Amino acid sequence: MARFERHVFTCINDRDDADARGCCAQRGGLDIAAWFKAEGKARNWKGRVRANKAGCLDACEFGPVVVVYPEGVWYSPRTQEDVRAIAEQHIDGGQIVDELLVPGLNG
Repeated sequence: MARFERHVFTCINDRDDADARGCCAQRGGLDIAAWFKAEGKARNWKGRVRANKAGCLDACEFGPVVVVYPEGVWYSPRTQEDVRAIAEQHIDGGQIVDELLVPGLNG
């Protein structure tokens, strides 16, 4: 039996400005990760859902990126409202938030 129902991994990888791929940290990854932590506290996810910071998830061109497991759903949230939608609709409600999906990374 899994310890958590879901894991939310937010890329916070930071690269040199010269790297053409860019990085999630410079595109708001740190804010996104903090917003997921705050949503978790507000929604009482303790022991059920784990919101983690992650290094490079190798989807730099779509950053900032978030992947939710066990479903393996990839999102590219940009705002606190996007994070709230993922938390409410997917993590708490089990419904994928289609408009925030990363194109080409979801089965």
